[in-house]
Parts: sequence; structure tokens; C-alpha cells
Amino acid sequence: MAIISEKTKAFVTGVAAAATRIETPCGDGSLVWRVWGEGPPLVLLHGGYGSWTHWIRNVPVLSRRFTVIAPDLPGLGDSATPPEPWSADGLAAIIVTGLDIVLPKGARAHMAGFSFGGVIGGVTAAQLGDRLQSFTVVGSNGLGLERSPTPLERVKPEASEEEEFATHRYNLNQLMIHDPGKIDELALWLQKTNHARARMRSRRFSRSGALVEALPRIKARLDGIWGERDATAYPHVDERARILRSIQPRARFAVVPGAGHWVQFEAADEFNRLIAEYAAD
Repeated sequence: MAIISEKTKAFVTGVAAAATRIETPCGDGSLVWRVWGEGPPLVLLHGGYGSWTHWIRNVPVLSRRFTVIAPDLPGLGDSATPPEPWSADGLAAIIVTGLDIVLPKGARAHMAGFSFGGVIGGVTAAQLGDRLQSFTVVGSNGLGLERSPTPLERVKPEASEEEEFATHRYNLNQLMIHDPGKIDELALWLQKTNHARARMRSRRFSRSGALVEALPRIKARLDGIWGERDATAYPHVDERARILRSIQPRARFAVVPGAGHWVQFEAADEFNRLIAEYAAD
């Protein structure tokens, strides 16, 4: 396993540096937001054990048409750990408070939430009411559906760098990226750096019914994007479409062929096309 190149690290640093950084309240510290581009506001909520970098292949493209707004969710990335007890409603309230500051006054945003970000995003969308124009669920659980267990490995404390990255590669292929050929340096670097900073244990939210309970309270238009081979849904992706359309019969639901759970990374070109279409309405 090659060492991660300086070019890959510089790419991540460069995308971050192009953003305007905004801090809003989160417990005893701050929720950290990054904002790129101009145009209609598009809020992107990342997944569990992640950060804004879950969207790193989307931000440079989408920010040509939208004001892209991506926080590090509470207890993840650069954001402070939220006060306990943790709940979906409590985490959503922190995000809504932040959006009151980050969004221009009177703006009606579009929002997409990936995985854990979709679960918390659904509760956030319900709290935002008429202030949100659309909400796109991306590969999220929290729908009260059964899912097959995903075997993951822990990085051993005594692991060498090569062993550490081998474990990250295995976990990415098991959970996040279907095609092992798509697990590149960038995916490995993001997995390593995001996992090391994660303090919020998000799995219990994804195993709950928090999203399905929030969906009927959402006033915004609902849409969905899933990878065909999403490890958390395959082979029952159609059940996710059924649930969204039981709430809003005209909900659009796209399945990206061959892509896994982290669909916006593995199939970035197709995802960018879809989310831009959804957020254009």
C-alpha cells in the first residue's frame, strides 16, 4: 500500500480553503460550516463517522450553480461534541439554529442528507417546515427496515501504516464503495482522517425509525438517490422508494447502477447530475 501522496492531501486542503468558514453554536463549542459558490442554497449533510469531505467530489461541481453549504455534523469533523443526552431532535435543533445564521434571510433552501445525515436531515427538514424547498434522502436508514449486518474490522493499535490502510480499504469495500477499483487514495485518506476525529456514535440513529417518523411532518418535496448495490439496502432498494412514495406519491427516486452506499463519491458524475436536477426545481 503506497503512502498517501501530497497531491491527494493538497486536493482536500484546497477544496476546504476555497470555502467561507462559519461557526454557529454547538454545546460548549461550535458547529463548523463551509460555504462555496453562488446561487440557490443547497445544504449537504454528510454521513456517520464522516465530515463535509463526504461531498468532496460534489462541491467543486455543484458550487458552479448553487451556494453549497456543508457543515461538519455535531461530534464529527471540526464540530464540537453536542450536549448529552443525544437525540435526533436535539441534533436537528443545533443544525436549524445554525441555518438561521448561515442562510440568507428569507431564503428557502434545498437539502440533501447522506446516510446518518439523511436521518438527522429528515428531522431537520421537519423542523424547518416551509423554509425548506426540497429534501433528498441519499442512502439513508432510519426507515425501520431490516438490513443485513455489515462485517467491519477495527484498526489494531499496533498496526503499521500499511496494515491500517488495508483495514480501511476492507471496510470501505464492505460498507461504502461497491467497486473495489474505485477505492483510491482519496477515499482511503478521507476514511482515515474522518474516522480518527469521530466522537458521535451514529449507528444507533441509523438503526432507529427516526427518519420514517419524521417523513410525514416534512413540508418540503421529497426525493431519493440510492446506489444500486448499497450495502445497507441491497437487494431491497425498492423498499426505500416505496416508503418515500407512501408519503409523497410523486417523489422522484433514482437508483445509480453499480454504485454502493457512498454513491456521491463512487458515481460522482451521475450523482451531481441528479442532485442538480432535483435542486433546480
